[in-house]
Formats: sequence, structure tokens, C-alpha cells
Amino acid sequence: MGRAQTGIRQDKRGFWCVDRIYKGTRLRNRFESFEEAESWLIFQLEQLRQIHLFGIRPKKIFDEAAAKYLLDHQEKVSLSQDIYLLERLVPFIGKLTLDQIHDGTLASYVKDRKAKGLAHKTINLGLGIVRRILNLAARSWRDEDGKTWLETPPLITMLPLIGFQREPRPITWAEQRRIMPLLPDHLAKMVLFDLNTGARDEVVCGLKWEWEIPIPELGVSVFDIPRENVKGRKRGRVLVCNTVAQSIIEAQRGIHAEFVFPYQGHRIETMNNNSWQRVRKLAGIPDLHIHDLRHTVGMRLREAGAREETIADILWHTRQGMTAHYSVVQIDELVAALNRITDEGNRVNRSLAMIRREQLGEKSHPKVPIEKEKGLSISA
Repeated sequence: MGRAQTGIRQDKRGFWCVDRIYKGTRLRNRFESFEEAESWLIFQLEQLRQIHLFGIRPKKIFDEAAAKYLLDHQEKVSLSQDIYLLERLVPFIGKLTLDQIHDGTLASYVKDRKAKGLAHKTINLGLGIVRRILNLAARSWRDEDGKTWLETPPLITMLPLIGFQREPRPITWAEQRRIMPLLPDHLAKMVLFDLNTGARDEVVCGLKWEWEIPIPELGVSVFDIPRENVKGRKRGRVLVCNTVAQSIIEAQRGIHAEFVFPYQGHRIETMNNNSWQRVRKLAGIPDLHIHDLRHTVGMRLREAGAREETIADILWHTRQGMTAHYSVVQIDELVAALNRITDEGNRVNRSLAMIRREQLGEKSHPKVPIEKEKGLSISA
């Protein structure tokens, strides 16, 4: 049933496949209907004719540009976030040529994001990656003839943040006790680790055993995070563990050869996943963000009387004179500060074993400390 004379054939599964060579350029694609395949082939042939006759710049669609961007930035620390943003942009502008993308064609994306209740700052992250890709297409990316993918990048308007930007929302102890039993076991460990270290989402997800440095004098470990895994990549940083974080580390030891917090044998891309979004609604705190956990650590350290310099070192805030590595005495100070935020009120102790037992619907015996089951003593 194929139409070989046009370079379009129908395969055994019913798809219409384009396979044609024009002046050394091979055109290949697959479509659900013959009309779609024919329209695409006609468009591509005309583009090639214009290029060969007049040297006109070939038109690229956003799908192609997004794929190139991801391939060129595979080492980017926040690549998973870029993938997440692009997956939500592609349905709106993926099939548009780069010169068709502007505020007008992005309006439907913005409207959809607003309708879903996203903050202006979050929507701007998507608009920002579009602007970045269009700038690269106009200034850096070139075809085999040396022409840039796009002649001139458009001005992409960001949404205003004044009055719309959400303030940090630290989690309360009561909310922490409410949400922890609802989380899946692997995510509960990561959240509790975050609440005791102040680490960023991407650092917790990508934490590797090879970065661990035991400090025998203090009975804890630190993690020497390489520069390429730190936001800004100016220098590597040291992640300090208090007693709670160290207990979690010990519970994770031996589960995976490379990553501290794997899931089903693989690296977790983000803590802000469907489980987190579902559980925060169940816990009655639907506006709680993963990044709020980091702000919580800063708030609790201040309430515990920690010095601002100590807080800056723990949260990796840039300050003058700050070094990438610390002496044992300095680490001892940071550990001591973090240990001051492991207790609340009457020192309510909750272990990961208890969290898991509650998830399974089991009841613990009141006379047997559950901490002994795994050798953990974790405050939450």
C-alpha cells in the first residue's frame, strides 16, 4: 500500500514512514496518517530547495532545539529540573519553528500554568529556559553551512514577581510529625535527612558514598561535595551530618554501591515528585515545598541560638573568608549547632522504623522502644 514514488511508505504497524534523500540530505520521520507525512515531506523539501537555491537559513522546530539543549547540558546539576520544565512546554510550542515562538505563542502555556495554581516565579523558570534556548539558537548553534539556527531571538517577557513571589514557609514541628508517617520509606529518609542538614534537593538525590569522609574524633561523617554538584559551581562544599543525619546514613549503608538514597536500584531525580505532592495534600499542607525544608533548618538554627556565620557555613551561603574545607574543630562546631535542632518540646523521638511501621498499619508495643529494631534514634 506504500507510495514509493513520494518516499512515503506504510509499515506493518500502520504508520506512514518518510524516507527520502534530497541532494545528499536524508529525510526520515514517522506519522499516523499519510496526509501528515506528505505535508511534513513537502515542507522539508521546500526548506532544502530554498537553502540550496538562495542560502536561506533552515527552520528548526522547538522540539529539535530542546533535544540539543539537553544533550549539550548533560552535566548540568539541575538538568532534571530542565527536563521537567521542557516536558510541560513541548505540548504548547514543541512543533513551532523557532521564529514562531514569542510572548503570543507562549500565552497558552502561561495561562495553563496559572490555571494549575503555579506561582509566577515557577512559571518564569519555564519561560527562562525558552529564552535561553532561543538565545543559544541565535548566537551559538550553527548548521553545516555556518548559519545560526535563528536569526534574532525574541524578547520573552517574564511575569512580575512583586506581590506574587511566595515567601519561604518553614515547616512546624507539628506539621513535621504529621507528614512524616505518610511519606514512602525512601522519601521519609530523604526528607528527615534534609531537615537535619539543610542540603538542597539535588544534593540529597545525588549524594554518593565516594564523597563520604569519616571523622573518628567526632563519631560522624561529612560529605565532600564536588564543585560540579554544587549550585553555582564556584567551589566544592562540605555537607555536615548531625546525629540524626548520621543515623540515616548508617541505615542506608550497603543498600547501593554508588548512591546513598537510591530507589529501586537507581538514582532519584527529585524529592519533589508525585509522592511528595500527594502526601503534602493529605497532611493538610498543600503549599509546602521541598525547598522549605532548607529554610526550616535555617530558622531552627536561629531559634537555637546558632551564630549567623555558623548558619551560613551549614547552608553553604557565600560569605567572605569562607573556605571549602574545615578543620575538625570547625566541623565540631557545625555538628554541635545541627544537634541543637534535633529536639523539640519534650524531646519527641521518632525513628524511621516507627515511620515504616505506621505506613504498614502495624502497632508498636508501648514497652519496647522501636529505635532498637534498627539501632536508630532519630528525632523528627
